[in-house]
Amino acid sequence: MQKAVKPRARTGDSIYSYWFLVPAFVIFIVFFIVPMVISLYFSMTVWDFESSRFVGLDNFKTFLSTYSMSIGIKNTFIYAILTSGIKVILAFFIAVFLTGKIRSKNILRSIVFFPNLVSAIAIGIAFKALMHPTNGLINRGLALLGISGPDWLGNRNIALYSVIFTDIWKGLSIATVIYIAGITSIDQSYYEAAEIDGATGWQKIRYVTLPLTASSRNTVIILSFIGGLRSFELIWTMTGGGPGFATDVLASIIYKQYAQGYYGLSTAGNVIMLALTAILAFPLQAFLNRKEGK
Repeated sequence: MQKAVKPRARTGDSIYSYWFLVPAFVIFIVFFIVPMVISLYFSMTVWDFESSRFVGLDNFKTFLSTYSMSIGIKNTFIYAILTSGIKVILAFFIAVFLTGKIRSKNILRSIVFFPNLVSAIAIGIAFKALMHPTNGLINRGLALLGISGPDWLGNRNIALYSVIFTDIWKGLSIATVIYIAGITSIDQSYYEAAEIDGATGWQKIRYVTLPLTASSRNTVIILSFIGGLRSFELIWTMTGGGPGFATDVLASIIYKQYAQGYYGLSTAGNVIMLALTAILAFPLQAFLNRKEGK
């Protein structure tokens, strides 16, 4: 008995399917590859809007040797690790609460999502006013309790953590929504089986919800970590990188160089930040994907 022979796809049909990739490919080249190549070239020049002079790797050497660079890199890592780590934990438990059997959970979800609808600049201005050492509502509230509040944004030791707190408050919204989407997609039969086995509420969270939301957790980690490495708006609005260099991160250092007219130097800083983000984000994503697959 002869085996059935599957009809081979016609060459024209195969080529036709690839044409659907062309628009995305063109957009990727025009808006990512071309600007990246141009930035790489100008990062090796001293340029203004009229002329440019090639200087090789001098801009990179100068940028990496600036006094504020070591502080900026340290602050960038602190900012990225703390904001992403705390968002992952808090957003998970908020999402568990908002997907439970509670009344008005749709209203509560809207309230939680609200910070994501407000621009980072507006939130930075609002929290800068709230954290004012004398007229801010936070210190006034503490004064009613007999506590003398600190200068949240003027104290070198806590200014960075004050901005981190604000970033967490804003970023929890989208992280919670991602978790809610993951939790609501879990088949209820898993929870029913856990109940039959006598699992407690915490055991359901630990052995059912937590493992089955691994993809959501990984998404939150990657987005929050990359956002932390590239953070600029909140820091610049609330502290301008101060006091001194206490809250400077890579993005704020790059902006200061650009504002002072060192365009080639700031372009080199952008290339360094892109490389640093790629070097850290891609291995992290690969690691999380491997852990998820286990």
